[in-house]
Amino acid sequence: MEFRVHFANGQPDLGAVEAAVLSADPAALVDFDATGAALRLAGVFTAVDVVVLMTQAGYPITPEQVTQLPSICCGGCSG
Repeated sequence: MEFRVHFANGQPDLGAVEAAVLSADPAALVDFDATGAALRLAGVFTAVDVVVLMTQAGYPITPEQVTQLPSICCGGCSG
């Protein structure tokens, strides 16, 4: 799934967030969007997992800060 995490006050440390996210899904992707106002996450986790992972990284967030994007998966790589 792909998510955006929105921050009102600055950016979190990408390394800390990436370490937490990769502990849950070693193939996950983490970066900032072009504006720098939202963190982009893609991996095998839920929106609730994103809240937990961000808290583990030292950046507690609320569920309202997480936006789940529609899937663009074609299903072709899963068999």
